[in-house]
Amino acid sequence: MHLTVIYPIAQHRPCAFYNTRPLGSKGDVSLLVIHNISLPAGYFGGPYIDALFAGQLDVHAHPSFADLTGLQVSAHACIRRDGSVLQYVDFAQRAWHAGVSSFQGRAGCNDYSIGIELEGTDTVGYTDAQYDALVQLSQFLIHTFPKITMGRIVGHNDIAPGRKTDPGFAFDWCRYRQSLHL
Repeated sequence: MHLTVIYPIAQHRPCAFYNTRPLGSKGDVSLLVIHNISLPAGYFGGPYIDALFAGQLDVHAHPSFADLTGLQVSAHACIRRDGSVLQYVDFAQRAWHAGVSSFQGRAGCNDYSIGIELEGTDTVGYTDAQYDALVQLSQFLIHTFPKITMGRIVGHNDIAPGRKTDPGFAFDWCRYRQSLHL
């Protein structure tokens, strides 16, 4: 039996890069990872995030995209600057967001985590609409996957230290955590 978990208010987008979680781990979703993304760096809006996750990014569209040639990456969802939520991967499936990673000694975070991208950068503050949408989506995920607790909501930098810095110092962890009311 295939469990499907779709966020009802999300706009759904095609994604080429995901697969099933390892056998036995479907009920083991226990980590929420917050990321940021902008393509090109510091540019908000536009079609590039959708194209990247769909495997259709024109790497010639911007000079910085050359580094993305052949990259196969995805997130479960992305929250745009206006607070709209785009869902790329069914939350019961494994998105390819964490890369080489570990949490509390357990490697392979993609196997048991959900990845949420915020459209932004490490240094540009996130919008009120993004915080509101992130809190609502997080509450939905915590209700759906009760093993996700306050202590199991982390940044990409926490599971890939030295390799990743997102969501960056512009992300207000205190505001976000207090808004969750857990």
